[in-house]
Amino acid sequence: MTSDPHLIFADVSLDIKCGAFQSALDKLKEVERWLPESYIFHLLTARAARGLKRYEEAIEHLGHCCRIAPANQVAWRELIEVKTLQSQAPEPARTPAIDEVAVEFEELSKALAGFTPPRATECFEPTPIAEQKQPFPDDASIAVPTESLAKLFVNQGAYKKAIRVYTSLIQLNPSKADHYRQSIDKVLEKL
Repeated sequence: MTSDPHLIFADVSLDIKCGAFQSALDKLKEVERWLPESYIFHLLTARAARGLKRYEEAIEHLGHCCRIAPANQVAWRELIEVKTLQSQAPEPARTPAIDEVAVEFEELSKALAGFTPPRATECFEPTPIAEQKQPFPDDASIAVPTESLAKLFVNQGAYKKAIRVYTSLIQLNPSKADHYRQSIDKVLEKL
């Protein structure tokens, strides 16, 4: 490799900030073979691909970031944003995107249910611990309701939030409405 990766990353970051997404991808392509497991490489590649609305490519690179550094919340947050953008992108022959996104978030919720993040307080863009622990209001909108999320709320004692999620699931998946109503009844018994 002829240049310092940090200088290349700085140059690519400037391109992305200026909206020169293709230029950023071209520069990253030149160093790809030397940095196959670099978190920053994959994060910058995902951001440039996102800027070009190449959501599948961005999702692939963000997924790689999440595997490299599972405790770093930056890639997870951006992955959710890109998946949301992808689901909102008009595609004529596509089935309703919320189903695909909901299924994937359901799997992600299950995988993360037992995850305990390390005690480290620093990450790429740290959120203060006090802000992380702040609960959101019971009437706040939940973008992607899943059954795992509802169960998590029940386990945390956030019964109103769990009922809200189950109610949303009834609307999204009417074929399982009876199951969700039974779950709501069980939650109501705990109130």
